[in-house]
Amino acid sequence: MSNVFYRDITKSYPKAVKSHGMYIFDETGNQYLDMSGGAAVSPVGHSHPKVVDALCEQIKTMSFAHTAFFTNDPQEKLAEIISAKFSEANASEANAKVYFTSGGTEANETAFKLVWQYWKILGKTKKQKIISRTHSYHGNSYAALSISGNLPRRRVMGDLLLDWPRIGPCYSYRGLHADETEQQYALRCANELEEIILKEGSENIAAFIAEPVVGASLGVVASSIGYFKRIREICDQYDILLIADEIMCGSGRTGTFFAHEQDDFLPDIVTLAKGIAGGYQPLAATIARAKIHQVFIDNAAGFNHGHTYVGHASACAAGLAVLNVIDQEDLLKNVKIQGENLQAALIDAFNDHPYVGDIRGRGLFRAIEFVADKESKTPFADHLQITKKLKNSVMENGLICYPGGGSMQDNLGSHLLIAPPYILQEQHIDQFIEKLKMIMADVFNEQ
Repeated sequence: MSNVFYRDITKSYPKAVKSHGMYIFDETGNQYLDMSGGAAVSPVGHSHPKVVDALCEQIKTMSFAHTAFFTNDPQEKLAEIISAKFSEANASEANAKVYFTSGGTEANETAFKLVWQYWKILGKTKKQKIISRTHSYHGNSYAALSISGNLPRRRVMGDLLLDWPRIGPCYSYRGLHADETEQQYALRCANELEEIILKEGSENIAAFIAEPVVGASLGVVASSIGYFKRIREICDQYDILLIADEIMCGSGRTGTFFAHEQDDFLPDIVTLAKGIAGGYQPLAATIARAKIHQVFIDNAAGFNHGHTYVGHASACAAGLAVLNVIDQEDLLKNVKIQGENLQAALIDAFNDHPYVGDIRGRGLFRAIEFVADKESKTPFADHLQITKKLKNSVMENGLICYPGGGSMQDNLGSHLLIAPPYILQEQHIDQFIEKLKMIMADVFNEQ
């Protein structure tokens, strides 16, 4: 009997003992092709020697010095690199400030507290509510889950969570009307934000948070072109801050370092995690525009927030090494090339499959949505447990992907999220497609 309190207390897990490149190995010698980086965590693959060496050297020198007392070189250098990337992505936006934490939940929690204290300093103390979107996910702390729109996770917590306003997602596969263009749909969705601001009162709204490409809650859903530009206009009009949650879709996952670059809008705050340190250490970042930081400077106000491992030297050293590898090996170029190859292979193999409703994504962030009926887009009945069957079959066939969704109640098809390391090559795609064919035959032949 294990003394571990597992995520799923009804199952036993294979014990991972080794990893390298695109593969993880368990204690019995089974090999798993990692096509999701766990949860979109591994951009440079497993056991990359440059990252391992950099991390070992940092630990030998100094693993930790509390940042309430000291700064450290890895934190300073990594912040400089991320700030420069933010400036490159958003012309004229120089000198953004970066706050490092240990995970995506902490990054978003930091963003929320930053927003609230920003408005308080400016004397707008009623600005407290944060608007989000249905089917969003921003973390698992009390505040982050309250602000999230992930319906299954919210149901588990019941009425304990805050119930702040939300709007619908921009999800053209299910939301686009037959008589409207993508642009019209984008504007219709974005204008929901203005409607709810007017209903709640702009004086009560602190920020709007959204994932530029929705991750696990919907299965890699990018908004229609023009959506976020209109969102930015609305936020500016009503004096509301805009937070881009790039925990899963950022750090190069979609082919540009920041996912919001491809939607051509400027967030006030961006949150990153997962890929930023590639799983080598727990690390996340909250990036604030210089003008937000300046408000704290001008008013001699400290930021009243912190965690023990803020700016952790070893974690930042891992992040620095991962970003250096991405740049030195030109991996974002490979993300774009292999992302297109992966999409083409998925369409060629599965587009005509009777239960495949949609194949979508950007870069090496892709998903397949499965439906019981292609024409009506009706999800499979909940009792069939398609998502659970997909997860079990994926592991049995030596593959790691990220199944999710699957709810008649929420009108969501089961999906398979695909987010492989940026080192992906065509032979891995071929191997993945063959495994996926076996998995789909296993799961769907009896339907």
